[in-house]
Amino acid sequence: MAHAYLSERIVTPDGVVSGALLVDGGTIVSIGPVGALPGDVARTDFGGMAILPGLVDAHVHINEPGRTEWEGFATATRAAAAGGFTTLVDMPLNCLPETTTVAHLELKRVAAAGKCFVDWAAWGGAVADNQEHILPLAQAGVPGYKCFLIYPGCDGFTMIDREQLERALPFIAESGLPLLVHAELAGPIEEAVDLLAGADWRSYRTYLASRPDEAELEAIRMLIELCRTYKFRLHIVHLSTALALPELAAARAEGLPITVETCPHYLYFAAERIPGGNTLYKCAPPIRSEENREALWGALRDGVIDLIATDHSPCPPAMKGLEHGRFDKAWGGIASLSVAVSVVWTEAVKQGFGLEDLVRWMGSAPARLAGMEERIGSLEVGREASFVVFDVEASWVPAAEDLHFRHKVSPYVGEKLTGRVVGTYLRGVTVFGEDGFASVCEGRELRLR
Repeated sequence: MAHAYLSERIVTPDGVVSGALLVDGGTIVSIGPVGALPGDVARTDFGGMAILPGLVDAHVHINEPGRTEWEGFATATRAAAAGGFTTLVDMPLNCLPETTTVAHLELKRVAAAGKCFVDWAAWGGAVADNQEHILPLAQAGVPGYKCFLIYPGCDGFTMIDREQLERALPFIAESGLPLLVHAELAGPIEEAVDLLAGADWRSYRTYLASRPDEAELEAIRMLIELCRTYKFRLHIVHLSTALALPELAAARAEGLPITVETCPHYLYFAAERIPGGNTLYKCAPPIRSEENREALWGALRDGVIDLIATDHSPCPPAMKGLEHGRFDKAWGGIASLSVAVSVVWTEAVKQGFGLEDLVRWMGSAPARLAGMEERIGSLEVGREASFVVFDVEASWVPAAEDLHFRHKVSPYVGEKLTGRVVGTYLRGVTVFGEDGFASVCEGRELRLR
């Protein structure tokens, strides 16, 4: 049965419009004036609340199979639904086995079956010794690959050095898929740590000094050079340092196929405001200065940074080491799936941005990165009716029970945020709303090929 969803602010590729989103059989039938609706159609009027396309998070650590006690498909997709995301793209590490072969990808598909509140896809991994698996992974449906230029924190997903990367790049270029890179090199970090002998590791300043901007800068310079040589699609994940922005802008102006993401925590927090011993703020690369934060917002304004992804990287609470507060011993990762859109919107409003910007950063641009822009990330007639109702003016303070992921641990608990997801719809079916979550999990894997 057809159902019309009315709003004064429906965010479409052609702008923000007032009217009705008409859905029938899980598909968007029309977006237009309320007066054009059939007289007998059922209606839900959201008034001033905005209707956004289902958001896309292209950087999530679901950790299943193998480390489901860290997160898992059921809890991650539940948190995603509460946060307005209708598609997650899972990173290939922190699960066991890592998603570096087609056989391992099939195990992930088995693990996900029947558990997902929203849709998902899986990046493949590019590691030290799996070059022969690159093209088979593409044929099996992954939208791209992830690699680390530095130890990733889990032994099974091996970092890749320049020589190994150059062995993989011809296959990655042939696939036409993007390579997502954790762009830090070990050399500058090792040098910085050597200078910190005897330092106070409960101090955030010590941790920040241990992950200098130069680690990102040197990695990005190397990657730009390789992109120029091999002509592969390069994507820089979780850019932290604003010092890399001029070189990235120049490389893009040169025509190199480079895209860039940053994360809510780099846009919301600043090093000067992080308390000593509070390891909930630890991530890699680190949260940098207030000046750096402002420059990242400027890069979003200028288009040098294309998208925002959460890098949702949860772990059991004990691994954050709050009892000792040492940044060198704690797991590096920030969990934010259920609150990320509110975090970004809170700061975006202060910066003068609007709903169309929010949807571009967290909807259409990540969909494009994953090669799925014709299916997800925007509201268009003929597409599946996956959308979000967002109370733009709502002011709220997240509590632990609002997080919905497995472990209720996040630096965003207690922050005053603006904008809140009040409903998430997947193919026209409510998966999160005032009555809680759907009773049946109908999320699907989205395969690229």
